[in-house]
Amino acid sequence: MLYWLTQQFAGHISGLHVFSYLTFRAILAMATALGLSLLLGPLVIERLTRGQIGQVVRTDGPQTHLVKGGTPTMGGALILVVTLVTTLLWAEPASRLVWTVLGVTFAFGLIGFYDDYLKLVVRNPRGLVPRWKYFWQSVAGLATAATLYYTAQEPAETALYLPFVKNFAVPLSAFGFIAFAYLMIVGMSNAVNLTDGLDGLAIMPAALVTSALGIFAYASGNAVFAHYLQIPEIRGAGELLIFCASLSGAGLGFLWFNSYPAQVFMGDVGALAIGAAIGVLSVIVRQELVALFMGGIFVLETASVILQVASFKLTGRRIFRMAPIHHHFELKGWAEPKVIVRFWIISLLLVLAGLATLKLR
Repeated sequence: MLYWLTQQFAGHISGLHVFSYLTFRAILAMATALGLSLLLGPLVIERLTRGQIGQVVRTDGPQTHLVKGGTPTMGGALILVVTLVTTLLWAEPASRLVWTVLGVTFAFGLIGFYDDYLKLVVRNPRGLVPRWKYFWQSVAGLATAATLYYTAQEPAETALYLPFVKNFAVPLSAFGFIAFAYLMIVGMSNAVNLTDGLDGLAIMPAALVTSALGIFAYASGNAVFAHYLQIPEIRGAGELLIFCASLSGAGLGFLWFNSYPAQVFMGDVGALAIGAAIGVLSVIVRQELVALFMGGIFVLETASVILQVASFKLTGRRIFRMAPIHHHFELKGWAEPKVIVRFWIISLLLVLAGLATLKLR
C-alpha cells in the first residue's frame, strides 16, 4: 500500500506530501492500472488460449460473428485483478466506501466467473442456471444496499436527489433505499452484460461512465465543492476517485486487446462486475438518475431486449431484427466497427451532458 507508506514517511522526506492529494494519486492509479493491463494482457491471452477457453458463438446471430469462435474469453478477470491491486496501492486503506465497492465488484465478478467457467471449461452451454444466477446477484445486491444504509453517517447518504433541482432531498426509508440501490446495482450489472456483444462496445462506455462518477465522488467528498455545486456532501466519497481511476485505466488497457478485431473477450466475469461497480458508485454519490442517463447505451440495450421479448410474446412480432439493439444495426448492414464507434460517440455525449448537471441547478 504505497499511499500508506508515503504517509508514514511524509514528515521525514521532503516531497512525499504530494501523495496526500487525491488528484495526484488518481493520475498514478490510472497510469498504474493502464501499465499493468498492457503488461499482463499478452500473458493472460496466451494462458486462455492454451487452456482453450474460447468464445462459443451463437449460430442465430450475425454471420460475421462466426469467425470469432474460439477467441479467448474471461479476459475481464484481468480488469478485476488490476483494479484490485491498483486500488490497494493508492487508496486510503481505512476507507469503508472503497472496501464496499471492491466487495460488491468482486462478488459479481465471482458470479460471472462461475458462469463463464461452466460454459467455457465444463462446456455446459447453459452456464449458471438463470434463476441461480439472479439469486446470487440478488444476495450480493441486497447485502451491499443494506450495508450502505445501515452504515450511513449522514442523512445525505440515504436521501433521493434529482438533477437540475436545487435543495431537493427526499429521505428514503430503509425499504425504499435498499430497494432502489438493489435495482441500480443488479440492473446496471445485467445492462453492461447485455451490451458486451461487440468488440470493445461495452468497455469504452463503462470507462467513460466510471470516470465521470469518479468526478462526482471527488466533488461530493469535498465540503467546499459540494456546497458550491449544491450536490450532497458524502464524507469519504473522494477516495472512490482512486477506484474509478483504477477501473478506467484497467478498462482502457483491456481495450488495447479487445478493440476490433478482438484478441480477447471480457466474459461475464468482467461485464457483471463492472456493471455492479457502476451501480454501487452511483448509489454512494447519490447520482443514480444521472448515472442512468450517462449510461444511456446500457439502458438502451436493456430496453431493446425487454421490448423485443414483450412484443413477441404479446403480438408474435419482433420490433428489431435482433436484440440487443447493436445486432439490429449489424443486420441492417452497418459494419461492426461503425456500430461500435457510433455507440462510443453517443456514450461520450451522454457522459458530458451528465457532468453538466454539476453546474446546471
